[in-house]
Amino acid sequence: MWTTERIADLVQSGRVHRDAYTDPGIFDLEMERIFGRAWLLLGHDSQVPRAGDFVTTQMGRQPVLMVRQRDGGVAVLFNRCAHRGSTVCSAAKGTVTQFVCPYHGWTYGLDGALLAVPSPEGYAEERSPQRRLGLAEVPRAEVYRGFVFASLAADGPSLRDFLGPLISSFDDLVDRAPEGEVEVAGGVSRHAYDGNWKFVLENHLDTIHPRYVHASSIAAANEQDDRSPTDGAGEVGVRQMRQNGAPNELWEGIGLWVAGGGHGYMADYHDDEKLVAASDDPVHVEYQKRMEAAYGPERAREILAVTRWNSIVFPNVSFMSQFGQLRIVRPLAAGRTVLDTYVFRLKGAPEAMFRRAVAFANVVNGTGSPVLTDDLEVYERLQTGLGADGNEWVDTGRGFGRDVRDGDNGLDRGGTGTSEIAVRNQFRAWAEYMTGAGAADAADMAVAAE
Repeated sequence: MWTTERIADLVQSGRVHRDAYTDPGIFDLEMERIFGRAWLLLGHDSQVPRAGDFVTTQMGRQPVLMVRQRDGGVAVLFNRCAHRGSTVCSAAKGTVTQFVCPYHGWTYGLDGALLAVPSPEGYAEERSPQRRLGLAEVPRAEVYRGFVFASLAADGPSLRDFLGPLISSFDDLVDRAPEGEVEVAGGVSRHAYDGNWKFVLENHLDTIHPRYVHASSIAAANEQDDRSPTDGAGEVGVRQMRQNGAPNELWEGIGLWVAGGGHGYMADYHDDEKLVAASDDPVHVEYQKRMEAAYGPERAREILAVTRWNSIVFPNVSFMSQFGQLRIVRPLAAGRTVLDTYVFRLKGAPEAMFRRAVAFANVVNGTGSPVLTDDLEVYERLQTGLGADGNEWVDTGRGFGRDVRDGDNGLDRGGTGTSEIAVRNQFRAWAEYMTGAGAADAADMAVAAE
């Protein structure tokens, strides 16, 4: 029995007990207390551009539908027939005028309203299902700059309060489009691994691992000729793999910023100007012209000067502004996770920018990625190792006690770029969700010695 006290004891100063990653009972509680309460990112409204377009996904263990309405809004409905409980839709995506349950043919509108049942005369008038039943809406759903969020909890912080300072990371991504909008282009890269869901969020703000985990792709990239295709797409992949082998001085100088709720981001990552934006790159020159025409020179410079890399919104999102990458984490079990990756097109930007984003995705997030496959292998090794006898604790102490507090902007910064502040911050939020403690109490439990 996982009491509040036992759960609180799993997160201690500079360390976390392995049960937080491996215990099925803890996972069940995570689905209830974290994924059942937090705002979760489901996708982007460009995935459902026309009325009747839908995608199916999960909110924790709950199957849901994200559906474009006839009035232009986006609804999030439970994918469960009101009759006998079958999922109504099994397709990953599509376009419909109505939803028909495959079991008994109950028919629903795009808004979930029950439209028809077979042989309605079989019901007494007072028990007519059309008077009372339909596809239930998720308690809360909201769209911010195209990103569709939903929460299974009827009460709780607003979406803006939940995102806090990390709302600016979404602004950073969308503002990079000259037309002020982005769209998901292409399909999804989906990967399953035998490891805990939290590994992804921890790893994407971890600056120690690249030179070790990705040593083979670094070596392969270093063997490549510096010449590249004229559009620069091939060069992007090679340069990113090389960048993982950057010297320790660069990693130590990176900014690791964290906020309440377990959120955080990495900044000041690249010393390789060509990888992100070079002043003499023809594609970037054209892109900058379009940005200045759209925003004016000063505002365009402000937007392009932002150097955030990975941004994490706990508990299910990792995304990157500079190459338009979105990764959504879907936990299946304590030791089983699905990771979905999408690529954005910046509306109004040169098409070569999108080709570079795709090239980056193929190297870092795609099915044949020499980088992602390394990470997935490590996640599985972590899960296996945490099940072994011996030390029961996971050390999260790097940079402990050296973090820089900044109450003015709601962010704290790691004392160095290789601090494990992000892991500690995520488990501070984890403890708050799992125990029902306030933020101050959770902070005391998680980082009492800082």
